Amino acid sequence: MGAKKQFQVSGFKFPGSKSRISKVRVSKFRVSKAKVSGFKFPVSKSRDIQIAHCKERGEWAELCFMERAARHGLRVSKPHGESAPYDVVVEWEGRFRRVQVKSTIYRRRGESYSLNVMGPGRKAYRRGVVDFVAVYLIPIDRWYIIPYEALGESKCSVHFKPGGIRQKYEEYREAWERLKGSSQ
Repeated sequence: MGAKKQFQVSGFKFPGSKSRISKVRVSKFRVSKAKVSGFKFPVSKSRDIQIAHCKERGEWAELCFMERAARHGLRVSKPHGESAPYDVVVEWEGRFRRVQVKSTIYRRRGESYSLNVMGPGRKAYRRGVVDFVAVYLIPIDRWYIIPYEALGESKCSVHFKPGGIRQKYEEYREAWERLKGSSQ
């Protein structure tokens, strides 16, 4: 086996944010030695995130999504700027899927989570704008990869009760294969 290829990024600034990457080393499948000012990365598996500003937390969740998608063999692209109605594009065998990344730390009634899934103007996403919504429940480090059709045009708020008897979105938990076009 050959040596691992690595590259380093320094001085990148998140648009509209005071956070700045001072040093990141990336090898084929993992990021190491990341130093990002303004972010407090979790030190435990409980994902005890300390990012107060929701915009910065959303940017962090997008990075987490891109890392996890790449780990599942998907090619990941991020549109330049903020004018696209989706956050990330993933590619598998020449097929592209538009993904809107959402995250929450908000717990309601015990171990239940909820969040708004709204697009521009605080309205539901229209058909054809996004293919999937990736929802990250930060405190429990769990992803839900939900096809647009499962949400529809009228759904603006979603609720999760991991492990609950009537969990509506359980079939989409960690469903990374759906981004490849497989329903497994």
